This record gives sequence, structure tokens and C-alpha cells, in this order.
Amino acid sequence: MTEPTMHDVARAAGVGVATVDRVINRRAPVRPDTAQRVLDAAERLGFKRAGLIQRRISEQQRPLKLGFLLQSQRSEFYQALGQALRQATQALHHPSATAELVFMDDLTPRKVAEKLHALASKVDAVALVAADHPVINQAVQELHAQGVPVFAFVTDLTAPNVAGYVGIDNRKMGRSAAWAMAKLCPRPGKVGLILGSHRYLCQEQCEVSFRSYLRESAAPFVVLETMVSLEDTNLAQAATLELLHLHPDLVGVYVAGGGIEGVLEALREANMPGLVTVCHDLTDSTRQALLDGLATVVLSHPREWMARSLCDAMAAAVQGGKERGRRQEVLPFTVYSVANV
Repeated sequence: MTEPTMHDVARAAGVGVATVDRVINRRAPVRPDTAQRVLDAAERLGFKRAGLIQRRISEQQRPLKLGFLLQSQRSEFYQALGQALRQATQALHHPSATAELVFMDDLTPRKVAEKLHALASKVDAVALVAADHPVINQAVQELHAQGVPVFAFVTDLTAPNVAGYVGIDNRKMGRSAAWAMAKLCPRPGKVGLILGSHRYLCQEQCEVSFRSYLRESAAPFVVLETMVSLEDTNLAQAATLELLHLHPDLVGVYVAGGGIEGVLEALREANMPGLVTVCHDLTDSTRQALLDGLATVVLSHPREWMARSLCDAMAAAVQGGKERGRRQEVLPFTVYSVANV
């Protein structure tokens, strides 16, 4: 009598062979009730790997804790992202997955590293939005050595052992912003550029690609020296007012970083209806800005999709251990105008 195979187990459990393989090798999450059917079939048939299937199910039933280190809760974007992460964690094929969210107002590298270590001590995997800084990257390396996978999302990190990145292609984001600026401005002229910080790789990539596109394809446009808001709404408002005061002939503004609420307040105060404004991420404020004519185009992260991809990647990293390589999920961004909000 031949030994039962995976095909036999799959047939007896009423599932595909790929599902049995996922249960055994943890290639992807499997619903608990489906995994139990596979185990029951394996034990009934005397499948030699039934014991391994039992261990896999036991591992999946262990509580899964995911930690997320986000920026200021005063930001509408991070409020919405936090909610998306909670929902994505609850939707995992895991009976007891929980999310712990930490919002930060102090974004200095040492404080971020401290918060990262503190959060990692309470969870199985952690993901963060942070500037690319040696102190933060060192913390990522230390946690990797301790067996805690650390993911970057929204903006990548250069730490060698970061477990993965989930976000959009920021080069395409910057070039799309430049394309919109060149096409929508009634005439070439001066363009302002506002970032949160060059330490965020996403913003640095957006700036470089924005400038590159205009230099290559719309040479008459002049991109002014970049203004930095440090992700602070008040500083962003002040920087925008200064920009508009120094350059009353400005034709456009690209906001590639945080503090957009302050920028919009400054534009409302300045009352320059012909100005083309391109910014990131659809929130209540930017949606209203589109309707009011303060914003022209909004390039937005797919928050729910990004949250689901990130939680799936984190759960897989916890199940797979260190043998899993870096995971990269680059998602498409959404383009909004007054016509489609």
C-alpha cells in the first residue's frame, strides 16, 4: 500500500493541493477552519507530515501582535492610515491578530529609535514611517538581530536588514506632479516646492524626479529653491506665505511633504485663484481644497490597499522567520481632481 500524498490529503479535505502546501510550508495565510480540515484529512489518511501540519496550525493560533509607528495624530493622513491599519489587521486570516499604534509628535531620530525599541518589545513585527537616518537604521539593525522584523512603509529606509518596503513609486509620483504642473499651468513660470524634510527618501525622490521632468520636458519652468516645513503645519503655512510674498508671479506650487493643511490655509489667505497646486494624499482637507479650487491635483497613496499589503507582509515575516528575504510591495497611486472626488 502506497503512502498517502498531498494530493490525497487535498482530495479528502476538499481543497486544492496548493492549499495543503500553504499549510505545510506557510507560503501564505490559510483560514483556520480550512487548515483544520487539512489536518483532519491528514490524520485520517495517516499522512506522514500530519504532525508538521499540527505544528503549523498551533503556530497560527498563537496571538499575533503587529506594531505600527506613525507620525503625528494631528495629521489627517495618519489618522486615516491608522484606521486602515487597524481594519487590515482585523481582516488577517489569523484568529487573534491585534494592532498597536503609536503616534509620534517628536520626530527627532533618537526619539524615533527609542519609540521603535519600546514598541518592538511588545509585538511580533513592527512597521514605521520615519526619516532615513543612521540612528534609526541602527535601531532597525538591532531589532533584526533580535529576530523582530521591521518594515518601512510610505517611505523606505536604507538599513540593510529592513524586512521590506510597502508604498508607492515616488519617482513616478514626482514626475506625475511635474507633468500635471506643465500641462495645467496657463503659462510657464516660477514653481515653488515644499518638502517636510530631505531625510524622507520618498520626498527626496519626489523632488529629484519633479525637477528632472521639468528640466527635460518643460524647460521654461523654473523650480525655486526648496522650502522645508519639518512636517509641521504652522511652519508649512509660514513657508508658503513667504514663498508667495517673495514671488508674486508664481504659477504653481508642489507640496511633496507634510503640513499640507498649513499650505492650504496660506493659499486661502493669499487668494491666488490662478495658482496650480499639486499635493499628496486625499483627506478631508485636500478634498475640500479641490472643491474650493485651492488644490488642482492630489496624488494619493492607496491607504487601504497599502495597509492590507503591509499587514500580510508582516504576518508572513513572523511565520517565515529570518529565512525570508526582503519583501517589496510597490503599489499604484491614485490621481484626484475636482472631477473625480
